[in-house]
Amino acid sequence: MNSLRNPRLLVGTAAGLGILLLAVNLHGLPFGGGTTPSSTEVAIRVDQVGYVRGEAKQAYVMGPSAALAGARFQVVDAKDKVVTAGRLGAVTGRWNAKYPSVRTADLSALNTPGTYRIVLTGTAAGRSPAFRIADADELMTPLVRDNVRFLQAQRDGADMLPGALQHGPSHLADEDATVYAEPEYDEEGNELLDERLAPTGDRVDVSGGWFDAGDFLKFTATTSYSVAELLLAQRDLPDMEELSAESSHGLDWIDKMWDGDSETLYAQVGIGAGNDAVRTDHDVWRLPEADDRLDVSPGDPDYTIKHRPVFRAADPGEAISPNLAGRVAAVFALAAQRAAGTDPEEAQGWLDKAAAVYDLADTAHDPDKPLVTAFPGAFYPEDSWQDDMEFGGAELALAARELGDDRESDWADAAAGWARAYLDSDVKGTLNVADVSALAHVDLATVLDGTRTNGIGSEELHEDLRRQLDDGVARAGHDPFGAGAVYDDFDAVPHTFGLVATARLYSNATGDTHYAAFAGRQRGWALGANPWGTSFVIGAGEVYPHCPEHQLANLRGSHDGKGAILRGAVVNGPNAAKKLEELNGFPTMKKCTAAPPTGAWTDFDGKGARYVDDVGAWQTVEPALDFTTTALLAFALTAQGDGQ
Repeated sequence: MNSLRNPRLLVGTAAGLGILLLAVNLHGLPFGGGTTPSSTEVAIRVDQVGYVRGEAKQAYVMGPSAALAGARFQVVDAKDKVVTAGRLGAVTGRWNAKYPSVRTADLSALNTPGTYRIVLTGTAAGRSPAFRIADADELMTPLVRDNVRFLQAQRDGADMLPGALQHGPSHLADEDATVYAEPEYDEEGNELLDERLAPTGDRVDVSGGWFDAGDFLKFTATTSYSVAELLLAQRDLPDMEELSAESSHGLDWIDKMWDGDSETLYAQVGIGAGNDAVRTDHDVWRLPEADDRLDVSPGDPDYTIKHRPVFRAADPGEAISPNLAGRVAAVFALAAQRAAGTDPEEAQGWLDKAAAVYDLADTAHDPDKPLVTAFPGAFYPEDSWQDDMEFGGAELALAARELGDDRESDWADAAAGWARAYLDSDVKGTLNVADVSALAHVDLATVLDGTRTNGIGSEELHEDLRRQLDDGVARAGHDPFGAGAVYDDFDAVPHTFGLVATARLYSNATGDTHYAAFAGRQRGWALGANPWGTSFVIGAGEVYPHCPEHQLANLRGSHDGKGAILRGAVVNGPNAAKKLEELNGFPTMKKCTAAPPTGAWTDFDGKGARYVDDVGAWQTVEPALDFTTTALLAFALTAQGDGQ
């Protein structure tokens, strides 16, 4: 299933564009030197971060059929010495009218560490962006560190860290926030139907955490997903201090969103869709610290911008939407596992919190009633919840095992039952913010350890992981660039990284490396080997988004090519062309539109999909927590692999 996001009134940055334009043209050619292509109708697409030694390696060349029919390629090192050469592979398909033919360049034999470029010869000319050959940890670990840097830039509250896009303490009013009754929206989720929000009389400290995306809202659903991925990534990178610290930062906020005394889970801080009487986070963009400086009183339309409303997932003590209950329980149980070896008392505390949330899950959920994710729910629609309950049960069982808690078998049985329900459902998806079954399956298989319960064993769990990967493989088989995600649907990039992470999880769990080459191609697609020739991770490669729809980056980042970039942020990537007919814009937005080094992005649009690097294009260049942590998990898992 896909995460559909409402248009958000956000912003971006042109930081680094000047350097990029001076450094590289569309084909990776340095201006003022190098071999000039005979035509701009040929382009080379590579993984601009690089390829892991020992893995299958593939680049793509796109252009007219006649130009590519007699083309050959050479790989040159940093001194322009030819290190290998070959013929282009068979045609993989047609992309668009300007680039009707796509062929591959097989680089698998290239395993000597170094920096290289592809140079075309024969009937075509061109030179690719640079790429590296290196061991997995050397390539992937810096990407993980950059992803963490994005999370640090997303911090809210008083606990700020120094950095290129540092901002001041923000939303300190969240330390004493008012809780409101669930708001009512129109069917599309665009307008608040309540004349005003109704306070419940409760107040709560919900300060801290991370901004969800390019705006300043905070959601339990997305933050819990991201914290879970960070804690799982720590298993592979336990010595990365900044990863551990950022996991703890997110975990501390999730802990604030759970009130064990009243048995209340809070779902959201801030409001993104309002009306004339209730102004919202999406009605103005600014630096986050500006909100605390507003001079407002109750009844003012801007009151809810400074004094942000808090909404509950359910009334105190009442059953909690099972997607949230299962996922938050999984986070607390993962925290218990992390602490088990060093502080058993702390670990037991986390386990007890996890159990309390899990027990409140609304497992009799009415299928005709929307799951609670956000207000309005259209921001993050979700159909499945059995996967969340499986995830929570599996992590509870693993934590109980480490702590010698006799509830292990009960939680294992429960997790298996929910796995069975998920497998029998018609809402099965792949790893993304709306489906955590891949994470759940792997850890439940560890819990079961060769046994069976509720008709579930490792065989069924691994079979469903193969189902998820085979769906991607089938799509990739019909795409000229081997993409396993859907170009013209929301969030193609995070879905791609979800496939990479799932392939690594599957390989680690089973020893089966059948999907290793597929995972490498998907990682490459997201990092530059795609029709647009851009990496979708800011700061990774030679060409990457320079105008993300992100308030802090737009207002603090540089537009002259010399300032800070939102390094490590992952954007949503290409989307349906019809969804890009209107871009966002506000008077205080700094104009930023970054074209590719030569030509225009429209030259590379195809198959009904578009990509735009523009501050108003929330549809393609809005970064988000869940996008970035899914990539982080994929990079962390790959860093510990051998490329096979």
